[in-house]
Amino acid sequence: MKKTLIATALLGMLSVSSAQAATVLGFKVGGDVWQTDASGSFNADIVDSHATGPAQTYNYDSKTQGSVWIALEHPIPLVPNIKIRENRLEASGSKSDTAFFYNGFNFAGESTAYNELSNTDFVLYYEILDNDVVSLDLGAAYKQMHGSLRIDGEVGDSRAATQRDIDSGVVMAYGNAQVGVPGLGLFVFADVLLGIDESGVHDYSAGLGWEFDGVALDTSIRVGYRDFSFDVDRFSSTTQDMQFKGAFAGIELAF
Repeated sequence: MKKTLIATALLGMLSVSSAQAATVLGFKVGGDVWQTDASGSFNADIVDSHATGPAQTYNYDSKTQGSVWIALEHPIPLVPNIKIRENRLEASGSKSDTAFFYNGFNFAGESTAYNELSNTDFVLYYEILDNDVVSLDLGAAYKQMHGSLRIDGEVGDSRAATQRDIDSGVVMAYGNAQVGVPGLGLFVFADVLLGIDESGVHDYSAGLGWEFDGVALDTSIRVGYRDFSFDVDRFSSTTQDMQFKGAFAGIELAF
């Protein structure tokens, strides 16, 4: 209920500035390919309490990730536009000197951590500005996590695997800005999600794009840099500080 009230309050304030909404119904689909470097740590359990122990750091492999989205923009006053974006984020790393207690298992020796932080963004936003030079969208979002933190390693004379699902959500503020060069189709952009109830969570991207106008649809090609930070305490029973960052390229079709 608290998260719902925060998101509703944000959208209520933004609705005052929604006079410059889309004049026709619009539909967008797009996708990005993202080459990520993952880094960070998670906290192991302490055997005799509910606290978390020393941070465990792995050397995570670089990996190609992806995002896809759809958006619907309309001319109805005070009703926000909607965007849904699916983000696939996975990281794995191994080390030979494990010594920690996690999820009921005392790992000692070689182990591998599989940290999946895939998530879905549900965004409600208003077009505050929308012209040939500048566009600005503001709103609120809910980032629903659907990942897990899994450890596979040596436990005594055998091996064991255990995981905790990461399936809670984060209320976030949303903003998207674009500045273009009239007549050239060139633009710069920034897209920002900032955690409200989890201030250590953010999802930034910025870069350059080229827009090509067509009869039935407009096509935009984008390149840039994206940074996703997930620094949480007792979130779905996990405490961790992970970061995925790197260059991306993608395309968007606007009907």
